[in-house]
Amino acid sequence: MKFSELGLNDQLLEALGYMGFDKATPIQAQAIPAVLNGKDLIACAQTGTGKTAAFVLPLLDHLSRNPSEGIKVLIVVPTRELALQIEKEIQGFAYFLDLTALAIYGGGDGINFSDQKKALVEGTDIIVATPGKLLAHMNLDYVDFSTLKFLVLDEADRMLDMGFIEDIQKIIDACPAKRQNLMFSATMPHNIKQLANKLLTDPFEITLALSKPAEGVLQAVYLTYESQKIGLIDTLIDGKDDYQSILIFSSTKRKVFEIVQSLKSKNFDVDGISSELDQQKREEVLMKFRSKQTRILVATDVLSRGIDIKDINLVINFDAPNDAEDYVHRVGRTARADTTGVALTLLNPDDMYKFKLIEDLIEREVTKVEVPRELGASPKWNPRQIPRGGRSYGKRKPRRNFSKGR
Repeated sequence: MKFSELGLNDQLLEALGYMGFDKATPIQAQAIPAVLNGKDLIACAQTGTGKTAAFVLPLLDHLSRNPSEGIKVLIVVPTRELALQIEKEIQGFAYFLDLTALAIYGGGDGINFSDQKKALVEGTDIIVATPGKLLAHMNLDYVDFSTLKFLVLDEADRMLDMGFIEDIQKIIDACPAKRQNLMFSATMPHNIKQLANKLLTDPFEITLALSKPAEGVLQAVYLTYESQKIGLIDTLIDGKDDYQSILIFSSTKRKVFEIVQSLKSKNFDVDGISSELDQQKREEVLMKFRSKQTRILVATDVLSRGIDIKDINLVINFDAPNDAEDYVHRVGRTARADTTGVALTLLNPDDMYKFKLIEDLIEREVTKVEVPRELGASPKWNPRQIPRGGRSYGKRKPRRNFSKGR
């Protein structure tokens, strides 16, 4: 279905044309008419399906047709990276509209806080915010949501997993009772269903590609010992000149540093990103990677969701994710928008049990490959082996979030 068939106004269609968008994705084709018709919405869709435009476009359409004062839209997201991404997408879609948007997130200086306060006090049309930082402003008693028409919770499962449930409830309580609610989640566990039942009224429901990597992703697992992983990374990248954009995920900041140092010693164009970097530096690193100035980016889980970086050729999981759904989001960085990509996971014996849970979730057995002979022998695939310490790798408990976006 084309965007021109969805009832959007001419200014939005013109902006979409300039951006090269013609056909709507399945979630956009279903969500946009429902939102335009005033329905509450709950959508379950993985990363890379175009869900941001699915809610931003109909909201911009409504605001442009019904101008008014004050804050009209509040979009709550789990991370500052996602807040910035959505703000930039809004600016692109609203290029020909007289509308304003601002991201509210932590990690900035006093000037940044002052700009955020000004936007909240003066009534910016659309606010995109992390829960903790938004509450910091709300607690100072100058945030007025009395004019709010729309509340959007994006990546709701991630926010609950990060321990934001109490913050989200406080934000919901501060909003007018009469409003339209939109809720997006990659997965639909019990706590998300409970929140949806409280928040939404007779919602339109969308479920697309639940926890399945895109069809264009070529997936494989390398059976390795931990000591072989650094050498294997070098081998996997060496000679792959056609891979112009490579993203490597690791579980710790220390490993990010080790991988970056190893690749730099081999003269690879590489940079690393983790929570140790301040916000400005993180944005600089991401911008260089997006613009292809940096070929390889090594990251902790901060990038596993919500970052719209196009045309990634190769994703490498240096460590298997601790949660099965996270595998889908990491793999979802490649093969976006009907392209193809490669996703490789380096699997040590302790991680085989939890990777079997990933295979169960995606309903697919991923090809297992031994490491090159020069790196030594590979461990045998044994998903029944109990991990050291007897740890269970089922659903993880919600983690306490110490930064809460501040």
